[in-house]
Amino acid sequence: MDGGGSPAVRNERQLQRWLVAGYGLVWAALAVAPLDRQTWLLENLLVLALAATLLALRGRFRFSDLSAVLIVGFLLLHAVGSHYTYSAVPVGFWVRDALDLSRNHYDRLVHFAFGVLLAYPLREIALRVVHAHRVWSYVVPVLAVLAISSTYEMMEAWAARIVDPEVGMAFVGAQGDVWDGQKDMSLALAGALLTMALTAVMRRATGREPYVFWLPDEPAHAQRSAPRR
Repeated sequence: MDGGGSPAVRNERQLQRWLVAGYGLVWAALAVAPLDRQTWLLENLLVLALAATLLALRGRFRFSDLSAVLIVGFLLLHAVGSHYTYSAVPVGFWVRDALDLSRNHYDRLVHFAFGVLLAYPLREIALRVVHAHRVWSYVVPVLAVLAISSTYEMMEAWAARIVDPEVGMAFVGAQGDVWDGQKDMSLALAGALLTMALTAVMRRATGREPYVFWLPDEPAHAQRSAPRR
């Protein structure tokens, strides 16, 4: 990113401050009287770890506005899920009843959203930090989504074994499906593939990286931030 005094960076920081503030308000509201406090604490450990990581790296790397919006969008979905526990989110019951489904699928939606919403921020890291080029700039984010998703599923499984069994099972949210973890990872992978496919189409059609369209008019900044390969 450019120096802190440039209009581009000031505009980016202003939007991202609003995003953080808005998410903080929603998170605080949903932290009041969650359905299961112990499950809520488990669900939010990862959020706190992510926030600490982003704060630690903010002097070295700052996501674009597009990636910031996508990250906050996912975190909002997660905040709702952790408030109600994923298997008891009301909108999931409404959809279940309306479509005559066998279970509350809100957790499936969030796993798919994990791939859809976080694949592009991971691509931005691949481009700007790892300097991945050509096909690897699309492959690396997909592999990263799959790796993170599988790691999360393993953490869920160990939480179910180590923590109080009832809390652990609420955290896992399998709802009796023995293939729950595999389905969740498959949905995250499908979401990441969809996002990378759409990114490739837009990149081919415009010759520019999608997040560049969110930048203020500053050609030098755009050229440095978005490699053409």
